Amino acid sequence: MLAVFKNGVVNPPQELYSPASTQVSVRPKTPEETLKHFLASNPNNGFSLEFSDKGFLAYASPQRQLMSQQRLFCSVNDVYCIFLGNLNNLCTLNKQYGLSKISNEAMFVIEAYCTLRDRGPMPAHRVLKDLEGDFGFVIYDQKTGVVFAANGADKSVNLFWGIATDGSVMISDNVDLVKASCAKSFAPFPAGCMYHSERGLMSFEHPMNKMKAMPRVDSEGAICGAHFAVDAYSKVNSSMPRVGSEANWATWG
Repeated sequence: MLAVFKNGVVNPPQELYSPASTQVSVRPKTPEETLKHFLASNPNNGFSLEFSDKGFLAYASPQRQLMSQQRLFCSVNDVYCIFLGNLNNLCTLNKQYGLSKISNEAMFVIEAYCTLRDRGPMPAHRVLKDLEGDFGFVIYDQKTGVVFAANGADKSVNLFWGIATDGSVMISDNVDLVKASCAKSFAPFPAGCMYHSERGLMSFEHPMNKMKAMPRVDSEGAICGAHFAVDAYSKVNSSMPRVGSEANWATWG
């Protein structure tokens, strides 16, 4: 999967940017060139959706004989989701949200997002902690322009994100695609964390703790993005709302 959001659509952590990206010997690909490579690599099962000047999503359905981890794409009412992994308690979640028994993980994530965006009182971190299994997903809400991404705490799904040379933010489970456009300005998407395009990165495992960024150094000694982790000694402002309709996936309060 590949998700690209143009400069200004999201505000990524500045620690993702590495000055070493300007010193690479090979010119990084534009996001459009990386998209063409992705589609060329998946000629029979890949497709992409472009959102005007906002960005695009690209997805390739898995080949059954090679499938080691579920990959899903779904869209409902201008909300788009790419989901990787499996939820062990999907049946329980579908029943809780009044969804059909045949609803898959991507459909559930969209329904949960829309419910919390429009009327749900439960904060996003509590919803994500209720998901049992391995998962990683990217949501794009075309109506509101919101980007929401999360990665499960068990580290079974590997997501990477970075800043391309044109300022676009790229998210993918294929690190080579990210490197092609972002050079050194990339990092693993931290496990147990969620990112909201308006409120930034936070841990849903430890929502009251701030995130800290530690420089990553590659084999050549160049700073390569950053490693993000929960700061055990630093707390979020105590005024952070824990309940209420404004403390949801759409606003984070």
